[in-house]
Amino acid sequence: MPELPEVEAAMQVLRTRAVGRTITRARVLHPAFRRRLAPAQIRALVGARIGRVERRGKHQLLHLDDGRVLHAHFRMNGDWELAEAGATLPRFARAALDFDDGSSLVFVDSRALGTIDLHPAGTELDLGLGPDAADPLWSAEQLATSLQGKRGPIKPALLDQRLVAGLGNIYAAESLWRARISPRVAAGALSRGQVATLRKAIAAVILRATGSRYTDDDTVKLDVYDREGLPCRRCRTPIARIVQAGRSTYFCPRCQPDPAAAPAKKTTRSAGSAKGASKTSSSRARAKRQR
Repeated sequence: MPELPEVEAAMQVLRTRAVGRTITRARVLHPAFRRRLAPAQIRALVGARIGRVERRGKHQLLHLDDGRVLHAHFRMNGDWELAEAGATLPRFARAALDFDDGSSLVFVDSRALGTIDLHPAGTELDLGLGPDAADPLWSAEQLATSLQGKRGPIKPALLDQRLVAGLGNIYAAESLWRARISPRVAAGALSRGQVATLRKAIAAVILRATGSRYTDDDTVKLDVYDREGLPCRRCRTPIARIVQAGRSTYFCPRCQPDPAAAPAKKTTRSAGSAKGASKTSSSRARAKRQR
């Protein structure tokens, strides 16, 4: 699923190729998208100019010059592709905006799970999102306050877009590995120091991300995600995988120990063994005196 870095990379395409363009034709090419956009809405897009674009978490907002907002979400594997004038649309094209320069902005999605909505001018969009994960003003103190009282594991908590917007399964796992925090630990049990370390780790992981889809780009280097059985990049312990809230979680059992795990029991001799050892010692002593 595209997360904040991948969506931000897509936003760069919109900023450079869509902002300032006038829509000459709008096409909705898949039934799932037609259910969200009425024919009258589609026709009414003709002549509208894209004034600016905005990202909120994983949501993309294309603000039209008349106040209306096109609201796009990639969901599992959507993306934007640009098609030049006269070019054949991509195989999984689900919707397209044709511009006045002859180019087309195409929403591609092999699973057709992405969405595009059109909001009327003046609509206050409350997307129910928490602070943006890339916002430098989002502090460790704010994160600690959001985590207070949460009994569930920290990894699924980080996927809650109401807590922090933009993180997903990949970068939540990467952040916890970098912070050396077990994905199993209760979110509300993290110390202030751990929360501060986690906040720094989230910032570092997002900063390092290239914005390329890890499944499509061999140059994308992940530290822990999808590396089950491979050696940890820090300690060489094999990376483990568990399932949390229906999603795969990857972590290093040594670098990210579970504080709730029972410590290994020390090997002790049983009372019977000790008694036997005592008898053996006494027999040896008697034999020595006899000699």
